[in-house]
Amino acid sequence: MNRDVTVQEVMDREFVAASESDNALETVELMIREEAEPAIVLRGSEPVGVLSDRDVLEVVVDDDTNPTTVNVGDAMTESVPTITPEYTLAEARDRMAARSTKWLVVSSGGKPDGIVTEHDVLSSSTIGTEIDAANGASEEDSHLVDASTSTTASDAGAAEAGGFEDQGICEKCGSLSRDLSAFNGQLLCADCRDI
Repeated sequence: MNRDVTVQEVMDREFVAASESDNALETVELMIREEAEPAIVLRGSEPVGVLSDRDVLEVVVDDDTNPTTVNVGDAMTESVPTITPEYTLAEARDRMAARSTKWLVVSSGGKPDGIVTEHDVLSSSTIGTEIDAANGASEEDSHLVDASTSTTASDAGAAEAGGFEDQGICEKCGSLSRDLSAFNGQLLCADCRDI
């Protein structure tokens, strides 16, 4: 990963925002149309929570509630994992791992500027590979170097506890997991193995 890339360079500046009184089902429908997750819950311009489709499902399933009657405030997660735009992607990666989240709200001055996701962090890690390829190394050689580097890092006993170094991507759901196992020829997380 190119450690000089900042959150500001890769964050998505467009995001779904909702208020606590909005209907949760309508908000999730908007998130699906916009292909965005999570929705940032605002009180005025201040973020007070985040809402994912899973948050709404938990309320509906656990409480046996009619989904059309659930408000965003009833289902939202009140803690808002944030980061400022000048942080590097390595720092964003570490913060996501420490908070066990797939995204961070990028904020400066108390107002949300955008969202950075684990996908943004992982896809930007190819920037260093592309630079190596442009400097004469073949892309295949770059991947071999990256693989040997990450093997060395994991052999060192997870030098950065809680970092992404000891995680991989589930081949079924695409989520980042520390607990991948081979199952029917695929590396799967615990959730996908149970299905």
